[in-house]
Amino acid sequence: MEGEPPLLEELGINFDHILQKSLTVLNPLRTVDPHIMDDADLAGPLVFCFVFASFLLLSGKPQFSYIYGVALIGSTAMYCLLNLMSESGIDAYRTASVLGYCILPLVLLSMFSVVLSLDGMLGYILSSLSVLWCSYSASSIFSSVLHLSHQRFLVGYPVGLLYTAFSLFVFEVEKVKK
Repeated sequence: MEGEPPLLEELGINFDHILQKSLTVLNPLRTVDPHIMDDADLAGPLVFCFVFASFLLLSGKPQFSYIYGVALIGSTAMYCLLNLMSESGIDAYRTASVLGYCILPLVLLSMFSVVLSLDGMLGYILSSLSVLWCSYSASSIFSSVLHLSHQRFLVGYPVGLLYTAFSLFVFEVEKVKK
């Protein structure tokens, strides 16, 4: 019909914003625009969590419920923590959006786990780098949006713990009883 917005726009899915936020996460060394989360969405984070879980499924680790459970509990905990730390506050929707977009390096790690065995030193190094990358990106965005320049490491520590929990899903190995 004429005059009606496209369906994806009505649903709040904007591929331009998803790409912009993903590139912000993939290039953590550039300065973060403080208005990047003015248009928060969960379309990208839900897709990233689904792709993360799909790659884990392909590597023999069906963890769908655990991933969404940890994401829900972690987002809630970070929402509470960020609102206690900042004067302006943040809503739960934006918190979940930032945490979901910043899981992208762990999605890449889970992609590598499909074709490579990450049980050795290479896996530990890649996992550590992925967690640091996720934590650095998320703390950059949170500190930029909430103007927490002097509290960035205080934000980065619990975010790092959350992403460490996600990285452990990649290394989950079944024990064989002998």
